[in-house]
Amino acid sequence: MIAPAPCPCHHPRMPYQLHYWPTIQGRGEFVRLALEAAGADYVDVARLPEAEGGGESALGERLGDLNSARPAFAPPFLVDGDIVVGQTAAILLYLGPRLGLSGVGESDGLWTHQLQLTIADAVAEAHDTHHPISVGAYYEDQRDAAVLRARAFRDERIPKFLDWFERVLQCNPAGSLHLVGDTLTYADLSLFQLVDGLRYAFPKATARALAATPAVEKLHVNVRRRQSVQAYLQSPRRIAFNEDGIFRRYAELDG
Repeated sequence: MIAPAPCPCHHPRMPYQLHYWPTIQGRGEFVRLALEAAGADYVDVARLPEAEGGGESALGERLGDLNSARPAFAPPFLVDGDIVVGQTAAILLYLGPRLGLSGVGESDGLWTHQLQLTIADAVAEAHDTHHPISVGAYYEDQRDAAVLRARAFRDERIPKFLDWFERVLQCNPAGSLHLVGDTLTYADLSLFQLVDGLRYAFPKATARALAATPAVEKLHVNVRRRQSVQAYLQSPRRIAFNEDGIFRRYAELDG
């Protein structure tokens, strides 16, 4: 991670503090990718040793703080000085202009946010394939319902979401390399993460959908090739996909 240049007053800003579960990518990964791509100075707090104020216990204490006037419902949440922002899309809406990842002007910023909210819809649906009845119950206790939910998701919803993003890319007046204008935005990074997660969880179904959406697949490749992103993906800071996160690979759910 590269710290931004200090301001002329020679008082460098404090690092952003990202609070999220330390063992999964989950929804926090969309924020990590934006911070990493921009070379922002940040601390992934719960991944610090407990002796340094990290660990899941520290995250739990922050979530359970009864004295907080604006408590977070769940991680991720971002701390920037006196400002605390929860919810992935809201965090990225806040970070976007500060990291140069929200396009140019108000119109681009709003469009980038709309794209992020649609990605959030897709992520929620992906999660519900393995927890279709209850978030609090084990996957094994709702496997039959998960098989039915996953079939509809992979046959109908994955193509519908990726087809729409393909349309957005093809209709971009600045060209099909980015979702917004001609520069990288957090929406590009989040679409990369969505595709990466779908390829992990539903490799067969996602391969079929990507074959019909070449601009989406090209964006995924191009984002991965960016130096800052590639360096992050190859570093120990990138947590591997696993069956505790949002995107989970169960062979019976793919097809």
